[in-house]
Order: sequence, then structure tokens, then C-alpha cells
Amino acid sequence: MQLVDVSLEIGFGGGEHLLWQAENRRRSGIIGAEPYVSGVAKLLSKLSGRADPIRNVRVYMEDARDIIEVLPKASIGRVFILFPDPWPKTRHHKRRFIQMTMLDELARIMKPGGEIRFATDDMGYLIWALERFAAHPSFTWLARGSADWRTRPADWPETRYEAKAIREGSACTYLRFVRR
Repeated sequence: MQLVDVSLEIGFGGGEHLLWQAENRRRSGIIGAEPYVSGVAKLLSKLSGRADPIRNVRVYMEDARDIIEVLPKASIGRVFILFPDPWPKTRHHKRRFIQMTMLDELARIMKPGGEIRFATDDMGYLIWALERFAAHPSFTWLARGSADWRTRPADWPETRYEAKAIREGSACTYLRFVRR
């Protein structure tokens, strides 16, 4: 089977979203980057021993920046950055994944018309991300109204981090940007 598209999920946690995407988009490949052993182990246990093997997943157990650095130009159709560590202390903001230099790299590897999906329950990180995406010439925010960023799209399954945030009373936001 030839793949029609490839996606990249950065920090897939327990792999719930990645697995759903792989199951529901069998003709699309998905690369998952997760540096934490427990998250990788959870995903691999969900993938192993299935009656209907999933063959469109590749897992990288290190920093996603390594993959991004070597991916060819315009090779990725979708990027998922779901509930990344917000690094809430001001002195740690330099560690946030969403930085202008990272957006430059994501723009390089994404196909024109490709989509970035970013979710957070941290309002400080929401503002940070929106400021950077709005200032970047390669991305356009797809929101037309508040429901567009307050409601998770149907093809975007809940993650355990999202469920935890909702249980704790946090509001979650779901941003979608297209590569110009």
C-alpha cells in the first residue's frame, strides 16, 4: 500500500491520538516522537498483538527536533503538538517548543496547505503560541469564530492529558494553522 501523506506527532504521550490517527487514516503514515520511555511503551503495547496490525506508524524515542532537522522539505502534511509542556515559569519560556526558529523548521518540512494542530490548557502558552503563529509569515490561523478553537474537531480524539485537564476544570483550546 502506498501512503498518500505523512504526519508528525510531537510528544505523543500515551499514544491515544497517534493510534487513533493511524487506525482511521490507514493510507497515511504517522511518525511519533516521544522521549519518555513510559509513553513509548504504552503505544507499543497498544500496537503489538493486534488482530489487524497497524503498519503506518513509526516511533522515534528521542527529541522531535532530531527528526525535524533531517526531514526533507515539504514532506509532512500534518503536525500535531498536543498539550506540550507549557514551561510556565518565565525563565523557562525558552524551553517551550513553539519558538520562531521551530516554526521556521516546521514551515520548511510542511507541504503547502499542510496543517498544524496545537492544543493546550495553559492560557499563558495559548497566548505565547498565538503571538508566534500570528507573526510567522508561513502560517494562517484557520479559526473563523470562537467555536473553532474552543471545540475539538471530530477527527481529533481526546488525549489523556486533555481528559485530565477537563477533570481539573481547565479550559482546553484547539488551534489549527495552515501552511501558506
